[in-house]
Amino acid sequence: MGCTLDKFVLDQAEGLRRLLTRAGSRVVAVAGGPAGIGCTSAVVNLGAALSAHGKDVLVIDEHRDAGSASRMLGLSDAGALAAVMSGRRALADAVERTPFGFSQIAAPRDERISHDAAQCRALLDGPADIVLIDAQLDRHGALSTLAAQAHDFLIVTRVAASAITEAYACMKRLHYAHAIGQFRVLINHVQNPADAAVAFDNLSGVASRYLAVSLVHAGYVSEDARVARAKDLSRCAVEAFPATAAARDYRAIAAELLHWPMRPAAYPAKADGQRNARIPVGDSDRGMREVLFPAHAMSSTASM
Repeated sequence: MGCTLDKFVLDQAEGLRRLLTRAGSRVVAVAGGPAGIGCTSAVVNLGAALSAHGKDVLVIDEHRDAGSASRMLGLSDAGALAAVMSGRRALADAVERTPFGFSQIAAPRDERISHDAAQCRALLDGPADIVLIDAQLDRHGALSTLAAQAHDFLIVTRVAASAITEAYACMKRLHYAHAIGQFRVLINHVQNPADAAVAFDNLSGVASRYLAVSLVHAGYVSEDARVARAKDLSRCAVEAFPATAAARDYRAIAAELLHWPMRPAAYPAKADGQRNARIPVGDSDRGMREVLFPAHAMSSTASM
């Protein structure tokens, strides 16, 4: 009986590898600051935009809270991955096809607490062209063993001093936890593109000076109330309101993403349960103090 169950689990894992990515696919982990910054919205809208470009896209949702991608789209968000890995659920039942062209699987990181990097890598060997991971950071600001193996790390922030400071703190934690040397930055809720450029340049300079990491501007998304309205409707702006500025911005970012140079995936990390290092990032950090805006950029920020 034990051998039969072991074979079943191995067969399911192999099927998961074939289903989720393939050699040459791109894996992008998306993270950011506090709730409300727009990480989940970015993942869902980029997923829809990339699907519209004809790409096979998989979204991996690591969250459980009410604002998760699964909840946002009205999909099942509990037990899917764990059930597949244990053999309690068929693989085809775990990956759900959304109305917006991409597939999604709920994979809360606490369900993978006992899986090492090699087991998590089984999620990243299947047929999708692009995998977007809505990453759940742990209490120390580190990625899961799954998200740590991404090719690209996209930080979502906005044009506000507190958000930019938090983005720097997030990158510092991720840099020391995973030796990440490059981050891509998406600036959300933008009212003035010039302010977005100033914010990125300032953040990039500080990150280069104090962390020796490079930042790449992934683009910006215009402030648009219809993004929130689409979420209320369990939809996304790219699909529900395609003529809006935000939808156009997401399509432009998705088009650029298709041409990002492929970087090697990060080295495998320890299992989530084995990570206990704490990376302190406090107000006394000189780099964080320098993540400030010129006076002309703050005038429009105050109204956001």
